[in-house]
Amino acid sequence: MRRLNISHVTEYLFPVPVTLLPHRLLLRPRENHNVRIESSALDIFPAHGLQWKRDVLDNSVAQVHFTAAADRLRIASNVVIQHYEDNPFDFLVDDYAVNHPFAYAEAERIDLAPFLPAVYPSDREVVRSWVDGLGLRWPLQTFTLLDQMNRHIAGRFVYQMREEPGVQSPALTLARNSGSCRDFAALFMEACRCLGLASRFVSGYLFTSDIDAGNASTHAWAEVYLPGAGWRGFDPTAGEVVGNRHIATAVARHPEAVPPVAGSFIGPGGTSPMLVVSVRVATLGQAM
Repeated sequence: MRRLNISHVTEYLFPVPVTLLPHRLLLRPRENHNVRIESSALDIFPAHGLQWKRDVLDNSVAQVHFTAAADRLRIASNVVIQHYEDNPFDFLVDDYAVNHPFAYAEAERIDLAPFLPAVYPSDREVVRSWVDGLGLRWPLQTFTLLDQMNRHIAGRFVYQMREEPGVQSPALTLARNSGSCRDFAALFMEACRCLGLASRFVSGYLFTSDIDAGNASTHAWAEVYLPGAGWRGFDPTAGEVVGNRHIATAVARHPEAVPPVAGSFIGPGGTSPMLVVSVRVATLGQAM
C-alpha cells in the first residue's frame, strides 16, 4: 500500500468582478477495494456555500454556491488516499463471455442498458468501419479484442493536449488521426458500444513517479463491463490496461458529463478569464 497526496488547483482570473453562478466539482476520488480516502479538503475563494451529494452513478459531487462577486475564483482540492496494489490482470471472465461476440445475460443487460447505445449515433458507421479495418478475426477472445483496439489507438493516433473544453466526436478523431486523452477514450468507448459491449467514460488522475517532471495530470480513459470481471479499465492514450497509475474521480455514460470543474458566470460582454490549473500527486509515508 502507498499513500498519495493529490493536489489539484484551478484558478480563474477575471479582468473585472463577475457574478459566479453555481459550480459542480468532481475532484474527490472514487473509493473502492484498492482506494481509500484518508482525508479530503476543499479551499475555495470567494465566499460560498458548499453541499456534497452522490449522483446516480455514485460519483461524489460538490455543489458550490457563491455569495459574493469577485475577480478571481480559486478552487484548491487536497486529498490523501491509501492506494493498495492491484494486479489489473487478476480477473476471470464468465465462460459465456470469454469470446466475442456474446450477448449479456438478461439480468445484467437491464442494468447495463444506459451504457450500450451509441453516444454519437451519426458516427456509428464510420466507427464500425474503423473497427472492421483493424483486421480482427472472429470469434476472438474478448479481452484480446479490447487490448488490440486499445493498443491500436495508442500506437496509430497522435496525442495532442487540447485546452478547449469538450470532447471531439469519434468521427473527428478518426479524420484528424489525433486527439486528447478524452477524445481517445470517447473513440474507444464508442467502438465498444458498436460491438455490443457496455462501456463508460472515466475521468481522474494519472500518477507517475515522484522523480518525473510534471508527475501527474488530469486524465481520461474508458471502462468496459466484462461478465464475471466487472468494470475493467482501458487507457487508449497509453495503450495499457488501467492499473495503479490511474485514480478515478468520476464515471459517466457520456464523455462530456464529468469535467473536474464546471460552472459559469455573469459579467460584461466579452469578459474572458485566464485559466491556471496545477495538478500534483506525491507519495507520502506509510499510514500508521
